Amino acid sequence: MDKKLIITFEEYLTTVEKLALEIDKNYKPTVLVGIMRGAAPIIDILSRIFKLPTAYIVIQSYSGKGIEDKQGELIFSREISSIASEKDFQKVLLVDDLSDTGLTLNKSIDWLKKYPPVKNYINEIKTACLWKKKSSKFIPDFCPINLENDPWIVQPTEHYEEIDLKEISKKYK
Repeated sequence: MDKKLIITFEEYLTTVEKLALEIDKNYKPTVLVGIMRGAAPIIDILSRIFKLPTAYIVIQSYSGKGIEDKQGELIFSREISSIASEKDFQKVLLVDDLSDTGLTLNKSIDWLKKYPPVKNYINEIKTACLWKKKSSKFIPDFCPINLENDPWIVQPTEHYEEIDLKEISKKYK
């Protein structure tokens, strides 16, 4: 693995805004579908910018104990969590935080196309993420940062995986 790429909150927000501009120039989605957990903050921001309904697919894809866990078998939730109606799924923008190997994005497209409540409404699926690693086999439709290597990306909230509530409570005593 290459070095870590540590992302500040300001860099994160700037990258999401650049992604929004890239999408706006080239695509008019009717629904935003986020791959959880990585897409949660991105979808929140994009849904406010584009004023679009959202949906979420929960996928477990990493296993291990540390923040540099390895990708394991993909396990999909049984249902999409969404307030969008079926007809909103005509032009889907599938969002994840990054294209690491590309497996999660590829399998998510396949899963969506087979998901009974919306599969007959989908006309088009485009993909978006903030970062694409060099070794990823998947090329997102929208991605403001194409990395020249394969670093572990340390996102602004990732440190919470390494601390617990006892540590947080000590800060506020």
